[in-house]
Amino acid sequence: MKKWILAQVAALAITLTVGGAAWAHFQMVYTPDSALPKGGTLDFRVVFTHPFEAGHTMDMSGIEQLFVLHKGKKKDLLKKAQPIEWTSLTNKGKAYKFTDKLRGMGDWVYCLVPGPYYEKNEDIYIQQITKAVVNVNGSPTDWDAEVGLDAEIVPLDKPYGLWAGNVFRGVVKSAGRPVPFAEIEVEFMNHKPLMAENAFAKKAEVENVPNDAFVTMMIKADANGQFAFGIPKAGWWGFCALGVGPAKEYKGKELSQDAVIWVQAFDMK
Repeated sequence: MKKWILAQVAALAITLTVGGAAWAHFQMVYTPDSALPKGGTLDFRVVFTHPFEAGHTMDMSGIEQLFVLHKGKKKDLLKKAQPIEWTSLTNKGKAYKFTDKLRGMGDWVYCLVPGPYYEKNEDIYIQQITKAVVNVNGSPTDWDAEVGLDAEIVPLDKPYGLWAGNVFRGVVKSAGRPVPFAEIEVEFMNHKPLMAENAFAKKAEVENVPNDAFVTMMIKADANGQFAFGIPKAGWWGFCALGVGPAKEYKGKELSQDAVIWVQAFDMK
């Protein structure tokens, strides 16, 4: 009987842990540096995970679209995506990598539309449509462009031109229309991605937090779909607007079509 009780307690703990983590899913489109002095070949990792805790990594169900916008022109990168296995602190999951060569100055807006992921603990599908912006030589070209994604965060501040302590602002849009009072999760990439190892570093940059509200922070947009967030620390920050896309169902189940953007802040030394 004692063993049975312990087993039930352990199972409940696992369920609660997984259920809590479901609030912190973040689709990553990661490259180490967003503000570059010159062009060259960039290496990216595409991972669906929990970046603050470097926790459970979900198996991606494929990629529907992968492209980059530069000076108003789109370039398809889907054929460059190669499957990999990404290692978190708790498991391994199916992910992708790709490279892209940047020629000239300006902004490169990388856009990902992943296949919907089935979250069995909530019995729903999740599709996080994600943007990451890289700049060469400080010349602005496309960083504030509305790409036209079904779910999109259009930045009002350069995602690559932020000091720690600056405010990042954006507008949440659904098929081009602002989403009033959208709920937005904010999370810090607390474990450095190790590109050569396809893994998160074990060491966390921030080890002590008061409670879980500081792991995945929740903010809301205003009536015009606009939000602002003061960035307290240098590094990569993810913003995820929940369920804002027009598609609400996939394979007969609820679909949360989220909009994600990643920004990088730098220390002023």
